[in-house]
Parts: sequence; structure tokens; C-alpha cells
Amino acid sequence: GSSPRRGACGRRSVGPMRDHTQPTLVISSTGKTGSRVAERLEARGIPTRAGSRSADPPFDWEDPDTWAAALDGAGAAYVSYYPDIAIPGAVEAVTAFAATALEHDVRRLVLLSGRGEEEAQRAERAVRESGADWTIVRCSWFNQNFSEGFFAEGVAAGEVALPATSVPEPFVDVEDIADVAAKALSEDGHVGQVYELTGPRLLTFEDAVGEISAATGR
Repeated sequence: GSSPRRGACGRRSVGPMRDHTQPTLVISSTGKTGSRVAERLEARGIPTRAGSRSADPPFDWEDPDTWAAALDGAGAAYVSYYPDIAIPGAVEAVTAFAATALEHDVRRLVLLSGRGEEEAQRAERAVRESGADWTIVRCSWFNQNFSEGFFAEGVAAGEVALPATSVPEPFVDVEDIADVAAKALSEDGHVGQVYELTGPRLLTFEDAVGEISAATGR
């Protein structure tokens, strides 16, 4: 497992007490982290609201007109940008979403971010400067990218091909990410914190695929 580290830009701030009778909007609630965050919040007795295109009301990152209804009456939001916070357009969308959230009195935002990505860092700054009560959960590559994400098909076929470098990555389990995000959303004392999550060791992509090969015998 991994453990969160308080980032250098984090600042200790208790923030206002949350009213847990209000639902927490979990964006990308059908995704790898969102589905697990929702499960953990519900296990803590905190009502959740699904944030996806198939939800009622729907939430679609590409349609800002859907955001207000999804936020209406919520007390907090888990913000996971789809398809990836590092792609062009993510900063603008996250910035606009934070502003919309505050307009609807949703001040508590927990942002899922990525390590070492310029666009992700800009999105983080946008949330931090928005006036929201923010927490940032900054992560490396997910273990589950090989089992639930875009590498899963290659793993099933017996070959993972990608233009990867030899730089090792601290792959992290999304179960750990969900644990931290759920605590940040349901407990006091996490406002103004940057939590950087990593796995227990560094692996190149070749190493990671080698581990999968050894475990599966393929």
C-alpha cells in the first residue's frame, strides 16, 4: 500500500464543519477512482450523488449546462476530470467547474491530480485560487490501468505496447487513492492540503509488465 505525504504547498486549515446530510457529488462516479470513493462515502453513511452522463441529473464535462443541476444542493464534490487532467482543455474546464460550484455554495472540493504534469499543476492552481475549501490528491500511474484501464486489452491479448521511457514510476493502487479521497471528503482537517500518493516501489513499464507476466504465467 501507499501512504499520503503532505505536499510542500499544503497549508493546515480546519475549514468549516461539513453538513453530511447534503450529498457529495462524485464526478466520474463510474470510473476507477470515483466508483470506489462513492462506495467508501456510502459506507460512512454519507449520501452521494453520481456524476456521470448516465446519472440523473446527468453530469458531462463537455456540457457545462449539466453542471448546475448536478451541484444543486450538494455539500462537496470529488473532482476527477475525464478523460485525463493532463490533456488540453482540462484546466479551463476545471476552472469553470470550480466557479460554478462556488456559485451553488459547494465550497468543499477534492481534486484528483497527476504528478509531474504541467496541465495538472495548472488545474491545481486554478482550484487553489478559486476560493474553494480545497484538497488535492496528486497521484502517479494507477496499477489498475493494467486491469481496468487502457492497457487492459493489451494485457488480455498478451502484449502491452506503448512508447514508454525507462524512467521508473511509483505505480499506485486506486484503492489507496479512494481511501484518502474519502477521508478528505468526510473528515475535518484536510482543507488546504496537497497529498501526494505513490506506491511502495519504483517500476519501469517494462518492470510492471514483467510483474504481470510472472503473476499470470504468460
